[in-house]
Amino acid sequence: MKTATQLVQGGRLPEDPLQASAPPLYQTATFRQASPLQAGAFDYSRSGNPTRRILEQQLAELEGGVQAFAFSSGMAAINAVTRLVPRGGRILAGHDVYGGTWRLLEQVVKPSGVEVEWIEPASLAETADRLQAGADLVLVETPTNPRMQVCDLQALARLCHEFHCLLAVDNSWMTPLRQNPLALGADLVVHSATKFLGGHGDLTAGAVVVQDSELADRLAFLQNAEGTALAPFDSWLLLRGMKTLEIRLRQQEASARKIVRALKQIPEIRNLRHPSLLDSPSRKLHRSQARGDGSLIALETGSLERSVAFLQRLQCFSLTVSFGSVASSASLPCRMSHAAIPEHERQARGLPEDLIRLSIGIEDPGDLIADLSQALDGLKGRGSLSTCVSQGAA
Repeated sequence: MKTATQLVQGGRLPEDPLQASAPPLYQTATFRQASPLQAGAFDYSRSGNPTRRILEQQLAELEGGVQAFAFSSGMAAINAVTRLVPRGGRILAGHDVYGGTWRLLEQVVKPSGVEVEWIEPASLAETADRLQAGADLVLVETPTNPRMQVCDLQALARLCHEFHCLLAVDNSWMTPLRQNPLALGADLVVHSATKFLGGHGDLTAGAVVVQDSELADRLAFLQNAEGTALAPFDSWLLLRGMKTLEIRLRQQEASARKIVRALKQIPEIRNLRHPSLLDSPSRKLHRSQARGDGSLIALETGSLERSVAFLQRLQCFSLTVSFGSVASSASLPCRMSHAAIPEHERQARGLPEDLIRLSIGIEDPGDLIADLSQALDGLKGRGSLSTCVSQGAA
């Protein structure tokens, strides 16, 4: 069954006697029991809920895992993964991660007695050197957001397993439709389902998908014991959003390509970033492990002031954190999504203060290009995007 069909036709519990055409919402905290001595399949929604089970089965199928777990947010999902590492253990994390991940690792995980070190996962030699000292978990993004660095997941997985270390991959940007880290050797896949999976900017959710039953048992215990499971209504809302993931993503990627072609013609835009613009080795690597480029674009203007002026003139693009919604958005990561990372750390990691991230939605691409063009009117000596609308939107 093709993924697009699976997204629409999946999402049913075989044991449901009514076999509703759409996944039913079990908006309840508890379930009546037939006996005080024997619990039924569900007793308390923190421990399990039919709507959430449908969602988790769908997520596991999409990622090719044995089991999935839906959490209240992407950060709750990442936190659950870090909880697999015992006190005194060690985590190696890719240095180009989301600001919230940095905050969790540095300000929550480290003080709890787990060692955290930052690595460049694209450098297998550096990673091998760090692994030789022992590690329990390697956590990476690829491509990274917003700098769009790529690491070799198959090679990294082999390296981690050689040193008996788990590999977790944040796949929020690529989604299961464009990249499947478990098939490339990863042990765990993490999603901020708030983004492309949900796709409508109306819920916060996270997910972890695993390849191993023992890991699944440990995560099931953590999800229940810590009370971090996704609520029934949000599970239902995420299921509904995922049905259109294939067509949303296809439109978003197509529009992003058109916008990139238009932006390439503007000399005032510096360091335009998109997976299609990666240098040859990185692009070849990305293409070998992913089936698309997603719809994130990053660019620089030359100064923080110019970027702020540009962002404040946008009309179609909402100035918001997060990405992946049907509505296009723009952000200044250093002051928004990655603000938790201290300035000196951002500089060391090569994250420019003026870098702007664009998340392309499903609006008409010509309208989006026109909006970018009028926003550039505030920058002196700009090139004109307006003449590129017909070319870029073709």
